[in-house]
Amino acid sequence: MTADRTARAWQRMLSGRRLDLLDPSPLDIEIEDIAHGLSRQARWNGQTRGEWAFSVAQHCVVVEQILAHLRPSVSTAWRLSALLHDAPEYVIGDLISPFKAAVGLDYRTFEGRLMEAIRVRFGLPPRLSAEAKSLIKRADTASAYLEATQLAGFTAEEGRRYFGAPRGIPSLHLRPLPPERAKASFLERFAVLCRK
Repeated sequence: MTADRTARAWQRMLSGRRLDLLDPSPLDIEIEDIAHGLSRQARWNGQTRGEWAFSVAQHCVVVEQILAHLRPSVSTAWRLSALLHDAPEYVIGDLISPFKAAVGLDYRTFEGRLMEAIRVRFGLPPRLSAEAKSLIKRADTASAYLEATQLAGFTAEEGRRYFGAPRGIPSLHLRPLPPERAKASFLERFAVLCRK
């Protein structure tokens, strides 16, 4: 018996979908798969305080919350975009920024293709406007500052040096959740945003 030597470029999801990683189809993307995967992806490579890792799912919920605080009148589409801003990580993992820079452009192209499929799947334009991208990045960076200083061992000075001092954000106390609670929180926010 000979083994099939064809490289497999797809992943079977718990929903039963088979996601082609090289040519992702919006039809093979399910929010439950995203929430499940993100709830098990640790931010900061798991180097955080607490019984549980601070998950990407929980981070996404915080980013959406910060975005809504920064601009209360922001559209539901932008809020949904903030919630989904790291969605490709349900498949490719949460690579820390220094590693993404080392991997280079091919990684970013791959991640971008998957993000476009995810955005289309949930009724969003394939690409964000520059203004939306900037606001979501501001919320993302503010969340990174809070995570770094509250959970990842950075001093306030280091947090300001690497992420900038966040302005105009709510005072949030971050506490890592178990994966099932992080998944439920993510899915709850998704359901609320999809009803608006």
